[in-house]
Amino acid sequence: MSASNFRVSEDLRWRGLIYQVSHDQVIDLIDNGEAVAYIGFDPSGDSLHVGNLIQLLNLRRLQLAGNSVIALAGGATGMVGDPSGRSQERNLLDQDVLESNVAKIRVQLGKFLDFESKSAKAHLLNNADWLSNYSILNFLRDVGKHITVNQMMMKDSVRVRLDERDSGLSFTEFSYMLLQAADFAHLSDTYGCNLQMGASDQWGNVVTGIELIRKTRQRSVYGVTSPLLLKADGTKFGKSVNGGVYLDPERTSEYEFYQFFLRSPDQEMSQLLKFFTFFSRDETQDLIDSSIQRPEEREAQRALASSMTELVHGSDGLAMAVNASEALFSDDLYSVDDRALSMALAGAPRSVIARDLLIQTANIVEFILGAGLVTSKSEARKLIQQGGLYLNNRRIEDDQRVVTLDDLLGIGAVLLRKGKRDYLLVDAK
Repeated sequence: MSASNFRVSEDLRWRGLIYQVSHDQVIDLIDNGEAVAYIGFDPSGDSLHVGNLIQLLNLRRLQLAGNSVIALAGGATGMVGDPSGRSQERNLLDQDVLESNVAKIRVQLGKFLDFESKSAKAHLLNNADWLSNYSILNFLRDVGKHITVNQMMMKDSVRVRLDERDSGLSFTEFSYMLLQAADFAHLSDTYGCNLQMGASDQWGNVVTGIELIRKTRQRSVYGVTSPLLLKADGTKFGKSVNGGVYLDPERTSEYEFYQFFLRSPDQEMSQLLKFFTFFSRDETQDLIDSSIQRPEEREAQRALASSMTELVHGSDGLAMAVNASEALFSDDLYSVDDRALSMALAGAPRSVIARDLLIQTANIVEFILGAGLVTSKSEARKLIQQGGLYLNNRRIEDDQRVVTLDDLLGIGAVLLRKGKRDYLLVDAK
């Protein structure tokens, strides 16, 4: 499809990013660049995670197609907590913690949108700026009066929780959809917002906002959701063996972020490439074909990992991640950047050995025994004789070799390896 006849709605449908649509008119709205679309982001944590990226990138796709967009940090709604997709009520956050989270998330949101555009404008807002000004009486009159309890009880997020005898649903969480509806109304009044987007578990909240605006403003606004992304095993996308995968490099390093996408299974590549990248149809199909025909090359995974890491962490972050990924295969670890090496070895087993031992020089057999790589001197000598011992990725062939301070890497440790993958990082203290 050429740039001149590009239709963002067709692109979104091809990518599988349109799940529910409130009105057919929304298609022309976004194709003609007439939408002012908003998506809200939950500040219950101090960083967004990869699951949030789908919605962030949806805003970016719409803005690139000429639409105006609003990224909304839930500084007020975060104090209440959205029950959608949750089986239990979350703990309420301290005000100071919430404000700190919002500040950090605003920085992350700002990386994905173009705030300099004069036509397709972008806004970064916090709903605490208006919801905190509502009195309870005005809120009940201006919002609560127009949404019936019958409607609210029909929402999936409410019905599922009401069926839970032990946890149930508090009035606090029950009122969440009214707060989100009030957001939509405010954004419609103030910024001309005519479209709310989100994941499919937000559909009930989206429809409530549409209904509120129709009743109180006699104005047509719309809603679109995208499907929840699940892994092949049915679990929620965005978790690694170490927990959530975050956009903040202090929570998830550039290396771990890169590796998360690099480890994607072949059977998930079609959906991941469509959901997360801006590759063309032809580029995407070539990568999908590669994952089917030449899975051992992992070309699709490397393209996805590189694209996402550069998008989130920039070209320097990508270079750091790639260097860290290649570090464990280098026979010259001394030339590897210390931060990249630390990233690559963050999950490696560790032991500690006295620095004084290296000052006096240590025989390699005694050194690996003391470090815990082997359980006896005879095992150590046999390992060396068979060519299976590596120090800083260089094979040890002499059992009389000594280890000294000169063997320490820039990170103040020595890397031992037994065979192909049995690593042990030995810190000298």
